[in-house]
Amino acid sequence: MSLWAALAGGFVGTIVLTSSMRVAQEVGLTRMDIPLLLGTVFTANRSRANVVGYALHFVNGLLFALLYYAVFRAVGHAGWLFGLGLGAVHALFAGGALVGVLLPAVHPRMGNPWSDAEETPLLESPGFLLRNYGSRTAMGNLGAHLLYGAIVGGFAGHLNSWF
Repeated sequence: MSLWAALAGGFVGTIVLTSSMRVAQEVGLTRMDIPLLLGTVFTANRSRANVVGYALHFVNGLLFALLYYAVFRAVGHAGWLFGLGLGAVHALFAGGALVGVLLPAVHPRMGNPWSDAEETPLLESPGFLLRNYGSRTAMGNLGAHLLYGAIVGGFAGHLNSWF
């Protein structure tokens, strides 16, 4: 088990996760745009927000890979199947607490249940398990995070359990 392998898996996994969610948006399976959601915390300019959001999402992907690695070290095992399980937990956390509850509470341009009628938010809150962005969004989020987890787990376990 290697920290560098987990970080490499986090990099590859983030590319897969981000790309799959982008494809889902482009083909009409979801309205959710993670880079835009993250980037508009810092700027109202949509072009800049996308750049900032992609950078933040990649940094977050590496930080989550470090958390996965810590779990792998704590239990003494890493592999794609264990990573898949962590990906499910990650998806529930991301869609439940992180993006569904915490982000709207601090996002200056996102509507939330406490917004009054005088405010005009730039973005709609994703809601719990991302349900405000369509029913397929939650499934896409789960699938993308399962892939991420399997990739990080596989890399951290040196891909031994893949073969």
